Amino acid sequence: MSIKADRWIRRMAEEQGMIEPFVPGQVREGASGDRLISYGTSSYGYDVRCADEFKVFTNIHSATVDPKNFDARSFVDVTGPVCVIPPNSFALARTVEYFRIPSNVLVICVGKSTYARCGIIVNVTPLEPSWEGHVTLEFSNTTNLPAKIYAGEGVAQMLFFESDEQCDTTYGDRGGKYQGQRGVTLPRT
Repeated sequence: MSIKADRWIRRMAEEQGMIEPFVPGQVREGASGDRLISYGTSSYGYDVRCADEFKVFTNIHSATVDPKNFDARSFVDVTGPVCVIPPNSFALARTVEYFRIPSNVLVICVGKSTYARCGIIVNVTPLEPSWEGHVTLEFSNTTNLPAKIYAGEGVAQMLFFESDEQCDTTYGDRGGKYQGQRGVTLPRT
C-alpha cells in the first residue's frame, strides 16, 4: 500500500463500501464507560465485532462431523450479548460488519490476543478478491472450562493485502458458494 494503512482502509470503506458499518477509529469503551474488547480501525487492519447470534456445537444427537453432509442439528442456536462455549468445543458466529472485498485485495483474519490468552482460538478462511458477505467466525474453546464470547465487541483482526494488479479469476467470477452470505453460514459443498 502506498498510503498509510489506516487511511487506505478508511478510503476503501467510505468510497467503495468495503466495510459496513465502518468504525474509523479504535473503540475501547462502551457508552456507559465500561471497558470493551477493542474494535474498529487499527494501525494496519480492522478489528471486527461479533454479532449476537451464535451456533454452539453440541453432541446431543451423536452425529459425525462431516463437511460434505453436515447435520445442522449439531448446533444449538443462541442469541444474546454473551455466548458460553462448552469446554473443548466450538461455536460459530458472524461479524457485525458486512464486507465487499475489492478485486485486487485479499484479506486474512487473525484472532485477537485477548481471546488467545484465554485459550479461545478464532478461525476464518481468507476473504478472497470480490467476495462479499458477513464473515462466519469459528471460536474454538481449547480449555477444559466454559469460555465466554462477547457480542458487539472485538473478536478478530482483518489484515488487508492490496495487489498492484487484478487476479485472473476472483471469488465472484467463480460464483463461490459463500458469496453474499448473511448470518451464520454452515458448511456447503
